[in-house]
Amino acid sequence: MNPTTKDSVRSPAHRVVLEQGLLSMMNEQENPPHPDQPSEEPQNDLTRKFTEEEWTALKAFRLLTVSELESTLPDLFAEAFPDKPDVRTTPINLWGILIHPTDFGDARASVVLMKFLRASGSTSLRNLDTTGAKDMLIKTLRWRDSFKPEETFNEDFPVEIFGNLGHVSGVDNEGRPVTYNLYGANQDLKAIFGDIPRFLRWRVSLMERGIQKLNFETTDQMLQVHDYEGVSLSSRDANSKKAANDATEIFTNYYPEFLWFVNVPTIMAWIFWAFKPFLPTSTAAKMSVVGHGSDVIGKDLLPYIPKDQLPERYGGAAEAF
Repeated sequence: MNPTTKDSVRSPAHRVVLEQGLLSMMNEQENPPHPDQPSEEPQNDLTRKFTEEEWTALKAFRLLTVSELESTLPDLFAEAFPDKPDVRTTPINLWGILIHPTDFGDARASVVLMKFLRASGSTSLRNLDTTGAKDMLIKTLRWRDSFKPEETFNEDFPVEIFGNLGHVSGVDNEGRPVTYNLYGANQDLKAIFGDIPRFLRWRVSLMERGIQKLNFETTDQMLQVHDYEGVSLSSRDANSKKAANDATEIFTNYYPEFLWFVNVPTIMAWIFWAFKPFLPTSTAAKMSVVGHGSDVIGKDLLPYIPKDQLPERYGGAAEAF
């Protein structure tokens, strides 16, 4: 999709739920490298922001000790792929970063592993639970081996069905890519959700295209705008509900520590508040209702996204979709 193509239809009013991911909620400038940070570790801009507790958790993650039995990354890889004979010595590619089982010379690999540590557990924003992180990483590796998300880049998704539903366009103030999901852009729900596996592969492809723009040196998160303008509760059928649930499960379980802005129409705002108590603490803490209308939306999003990067439909100046 050409990001410079101007959409001739503008949504007159929106209601926005703003999920401000963990790293946006914290002033990273106030978190300088800890003096005890291991000097032998390779560094980049993101690892220099790790706290002492995070470095300790990362080392424990690489060498877990449970019931006096050591479980190293080679063991973790072997548990994830028991049928692969060379897995203990072979690097694993995760989001374009090679995670070596014994060589920790790439700071980007530390950033990837830290995402699992920060996402582990549901009672704290930064639980740093090594056991939970191990389980999540194993499940993620197995899911990616089965689902093969990288193959979605070469798959054909009908433009008339999915062409207007998702866009990766622009960056925020921190250089993070922004992905937009416009679920009301196609009112033919049977065409979108009639084939649930196809929808999920399209949606994962959109997520992976955004992740491709991360370098894990200065950026390891992305912003997403989920726009439900034009979507009504009465129009939802069993397939669309199942597809939404399946997609939520995928992104919750296999894409740790990504950053979200969520936009819903006014009539659906009550759903957010009704379900917020049931969301994981780390997810609910990233969310807040910020109003409706392009002017109001722009006022809330412009502190995060430069005006020349934010589409006109959301109060910016970018001629995007």
